[in-house]
Amino acid sequence: MDISITMTLAAVFTSVALLAWTLGQSLAERSSVTKRRLYALTQPGSGLEIASGAAEHQLVDAVRRSSTFVPLSPKSMGQLQRRLALAGYHNHRAVEYYLLTQLGLTILLGGLPLLLVGPVRGFWFALVGAVVGFMGPGLMLDRIVSKRKRLIENGLPDALDLLIVSLEAGLGLDQAILKCSEELVIAHPALAEELRFINVECRAGKPRIEALKNFAARTKVDDVRALVAMLVQTDRFGTSVAQALRTHAETSRTKRRQRAEERAAKIGVKLVFPLVFCLFPAFFVVTIGPAIIKFVHAFGSGGFATGVKLP
Repeated sequence: MDISITMTLAAVFTSVALLAWTLGQSLAERSSVTKRRLYALTQPGSGLEIASGAAEHQLVDAVRRSSTFVPLSPKSMGQLQRRLALAGYHNHRAVEYYLLTQLGLTILLGGLPLLLVGPVRGFWFALVGAVVGFMGPGLMLDRIVSKRKRLIENGLPDALDLLIVSLEAGLGLDQAILKCSEELVIAHPALAEELRFINVECRAGKPRIEALKNFAARTKVDDVRALVAMLVQTDRFGTSVAQALRTHAETSRTKRRQRAEERAAKIGVKLVFPLVFCLFPAFFVVTIGPAIIKFVHAFGSGGFATGVKLP
């Protein structure tokens, strides 16, 4: 009983401490002096004198859209940071939140069986719960990463079409990428965010080729890698960007259609297991059940075996 009370107090203390620390960090970020100054800078009528007109307006607009955040290069990230970036979590505190979630789930799922069942009988349940709590965030993160990659792959042909239209309308490549990121926010938010990061990195002083390579390293999508390699080659040799993008867009659209056809072809195989385990048992009960009942009445006690005729 003393062990249970001690475990309960430890779990409650740890949970309250983690909650208080998280709330304190969020409040500290909101009260940051830098963010307040940038927010005041981006507000209309703040007294900021615009010297060069459109260029300053574009800079302020980029600061507002980027939320004062320039993504790190994948080379300077740790392994966990790269996994979180693949899932779309680019906040510099995402690693801390992940580790806190992992620790909290391990303590919670490992401590509940000890409190409910007891330290002796619930030891193995606590061990299994702790393992599940430790590995659960990683499995969920991998699932989010795969889903985000699929969304970027499916949205890439539409982005290329819009990029071609913007280039043929007279925009430069940087402005065309920025326009695509603005127009694709609703249809393909993951891809729009990555395109916005390219523009933010270029405005922060990185070369365009390096920003494009970071885009491919952050997403780790094969179609994006091929697109970046094509853009780098086009920029190096000075060939037509619009023509190269049109060819790549047709290839990406063909790949997307083939992936859809592949998923449709797999439906028949995937339906076998629900049919076998869910539909066929009920079907057998409905069709064969009455015959089995008649056989039981016929050959069981009170039936033909005892000479009694059934109605």
